[in-house]
Amino acid sequence: MRSAEGERFAIVRATFYEDLAERLTRGALEGFRQQAVPESDVDIHDVPGAFELPLAAKACAESGRYVGVACLGAVIRGETDHYDYVCEAATYGISRVQLDTGVPCAFGILTVDNMDQALARSGGGERDSGYNAAVATVHMARLVGSLAGGS
Repeated sequence: MRSAEGERFAIVRATFYEDLAERLTRGALEGFRQQAVPESDVDIHDVPGAFELPLAAKACAESGRYVGVACLGAVIRGETDHYDYVCEAATYGISRVQLDTGVPCAFGILTVDNMDQALARSGGGERDSGYNAAVATVHMARLVGSLAGGS
């Protein structure tokens, strides 16, 4: 596995569901470790909710400090259309950030119907969205870096 020396990554996480944010973060940090990225090379930035993740991802990407950003959070369906609007805005925004900046931004947002589904997709295991977002971030950062003439 290629060394991650000199690479810095960011986690931007929505803390509206604090317990889920913590579970996703633990998974993401494990994913980074598995990709030879030490925890000391990962900065964590908190935002209030999933709607705010794209702006935080953009700030991280444009800062020049990070080669990749893992976006973590949870949106749980309720009784109104709010769920649909927040999911769409977060998805589109994060995608736009990575396309506009060239800095990979992984989508580690749980978009689920209930808390049981959220718990099943956080806190360990192969379905852990935090872990998978970190792994995807590292893979894409290394791909983009190698194609841009990096190592």
